[in-house]
Formats: sequence, C-alpha cells, structure tokens
Amino acid sequence: MVISTSPSSRGGTRNGGRRRATRVVAACCGLLLSAPAVAYAAATPPTAPAQTRYEERGRGTLVSAEKLYTLATPRAVAIELGAAGFEDDTVRHGVVAYRLVYRTVDAHGRPTTASGLLTLPVDGERRLRAVSFAHGTGSHKNDSPSMQRVAFVSAPVIAHAAAGAAGVAPDYLGMGTGPGLHPWMDIPSETTASLDMLRAARAFAPRTGHVLEREVMVTGFSQGASAALGLGRALEAGEDRWFRLGALAPVSGAYDFGGAELPALLAGRLEPKSSVLYAAYTLVAFNRLHHLYDRPGEVFRVPYDSTVEALFDGAHTGDQLMRGTPGTLDELLTEHGRELLARPAGPLAEALGVTDAVCTDWAPRAPVRLYMATGDEQAVTENTEHCQAGLLRNGVDAPVVDLGAVDHFGSRHLGSNVAATSSIVRWFGELRGR
Repeated sequence: MVISTSPSSRGGTRNGGRRRATRVVAACCGLLLSAPAVAYAAATPPTAPAQTRYEERGRGTLVSAEKLYTLATPRAVAIELGAAGFEDDTVRHGVVAYRLVYRTVDAHGRPTTASGLLTLPVDGERRLRAVSFAHGTGSHKNDSPSMQRVAFVSAPVIAHAAAGAAGVAPDYLGMGTGPGLHPWMDIPSETTASLDMLRAARAFAPRTGHVLEREVMVTGFSQGASAALGLGRALEAGEDRWFRLGALAPVSGAYDFGGAELPALLAGRLEPKSSVLYAAYTLVAFNRLHHLYDRPGEVFRVPYDSTVEALFDGAHTGDQLMRGTPGTLDELLTEHGRELLARPAGPLAEALGVTDAVCTDWAPRAPVRLYMATGDEQAVTENTEHCQAGLLRNGVDAPVVDLGAVDHFGSRHLGSNVAATSSIVRWFGELRGR
C-alpha cells in the first residue's frame, strides 16, 4: 500500500509547490506517457522457448504491445531517475519501455485483460533475467507503471533494466488500461495479474531480440510487497511451467493488514490523512468483493456516505481523493464502520485471513530479504516484524534490512521505496554472480 504524493514524471522534484504539497495524495497526478506508440500486432509469437498450451490459449496471452519511450544512453536514464528522486548508481544501460496488454482473469476467475510495463536494457545481453516489480497503491488508473514515465511507480522498473535485467511490472487489475475497478489488497488477483504479466513479457521478448531466463527476481513496494510475496509463492508452487523464483525482496509491506496495520490505523499511529484514506479504501474495496455492508451509510458518516465510494472508481485523482475525504477517522466512520475494522468478522475476517497469509503459509526456498524504514508513517514496522516471525516459524531466516529514517517528500514510507531500489538492484546482481 502507498497512498502518497510522488512527483510526476517530468520536473516534479524541481517544483517547489509540489514539495510543499500534502504528502498523502493517492499515488499522484499521473503524467501520461507522451512518446509515440508503436503498435505490435498480437499475432502468434515467433519462435521462443516452448510455452504451454495453457499460456498460449489463455492466461498470459499477449494482446498488444506499444513502444512507449527510449532512454538511449545510461546518462539519459540517470537524468530521469534523478528527476524522480531515485539514485543512479547502478545504471549501466539505456532503457526501452513497452506497455503490454495481456489476457488474465479477474478476482472471480473470469477472463479479462490487464496491462503492464516491460523495460529492457539497450545493448543488453540476449538472455535476460526478469525482475518483477509490484507497485504501491494508487487511486487513479494512471497511477501505474505503464502510464507514467520514470515516475515514482515506474522508476524501480527502469532501474532494474538499466542494470541489465528485464523489468516487468503489472499495473494490476483495473489499473492502467485494464477494464473495471481495482480489487485493492486482493492478493489472489494481484498474483494472477503478476504471473500473467511475466508470461506476456516472455512471449513478447523475442520480438526485441531477447529471451527471458527461467529465474525471476521478485520485489514490490507497499501494497506491492504483499503482491510480490504472493507471486513468489505461486512461482515456488509451480504455477508456471517455465518461470521459477530466484529471490524475494519486498519493501515496507502491510503483510499483517488485519493484525498490525488496521489496529495501528485505528489507534492513530499512522499519519492522520493516511488513516482516513486507507480506512475508506479498505471498506470500499473489500465490500466490492466480499459484501461487508448493504448501504454506505452503515459505515460512512454523512456526507461521505454518498461520495466516498465514487472516489475509488479509478477516474478520480489523488487531489480529488484528498479534497473529498475528511481529516479524521471520527468524521469518516460510523460506530459500526469503526467496529468492523477493529473486530473483523464474517466475510472481512475471511478475506483478511487470505491477505495476511503471505508470510505464514509457505516457506520460500529462494533467498528473502525484507526491507523497511525506521518510523514508517504508513506501513507500521510491526508488519515486517510479524512477517519475519511468520517465515521463521516455517524455517526461513529472512533478514530485515532497516533503511533508516529515509525521506521522500516528507515521507519515510515513500523514502523506503527510493532507498531500497538501488540496494535491491545490487543484491539481485550479487545473487546472479554467485
């Protein structure tokens, strides 16, 4: 999760007004990619390592691909990463970026499509190891990697490609060009969208002269940290016949959403506006899938009972979400709404049980590191502590990398994504060299 202010892809860090903006805006003001799109037909892929019939005919089938932009030299990459607030110390290649649209399934298992960002190194090796990056929370469809050029949600994908890997980033269901509403914090659909994006990337890569290796390095930030663990679990369970998990590096996740995050939110331990936005998104998004209430007025106070649900329709910006919600939980929630989050029962308890199992119901065989920031104001650090303890109970010693009191636009939570990116790029490179 991350409902945040992050600069748009062009000049955001240079804008003093942006620096003074409230630091909690739903993943920010996406600047649509302006580079001309070069369409690729979705015909039968050229010769590539064998794919299963399942992948060819269903999930992961490539529908279309567009060339979005090229950062032709390492210097060009470094300049844009720097403008987005990210380090450039691991940049070795230029990068070319594509938006892929592919077939997948929705949260109910029905056929749908989704989009994502694929980044490839210019003059890189023919055989590339994929790095899957799952992004943090956004409220608008454009708050996703394939819709923003080297911005907060796409910079890590660019950084991994600039270091010589294939960066693969799902936009998630209902984000990017995908139809419908986004099923926020729904680990099963985040997993299927991530896995099928990898399959689409593998199908498309030969058109660029590349082949994706079997081993996948998996990372993700905030909401995407749990999504990364879900993808890693699926890969180790053999849900794909080609890809296998190489390493896991989630960052600042809400891994224990029901047991750590929601209690901290209700106790006032998060940044106040973050608490309001996450409480609203939790009730709205989980109600869409699990039916928590019949009428918004059961959980939201007047006047928000008539407006809040529409704010999470994928068409409202972070600024609109900020303006359309109150400053405190007491103004937002009814007594029943607060009680539902404080003592989840029925469908919500069952759904949180699935969400909170990403660190407890499996034992990764691949190396794992958990990244966090001291004093994270959005994802309390107990989440990481509980994840580490859950993995240890299953025999997995996953070290925690404390990034310290890092900062990005006044947020340690956002700062952890920036600080972790270079560290993870280097760690993945070290693992490849072993």
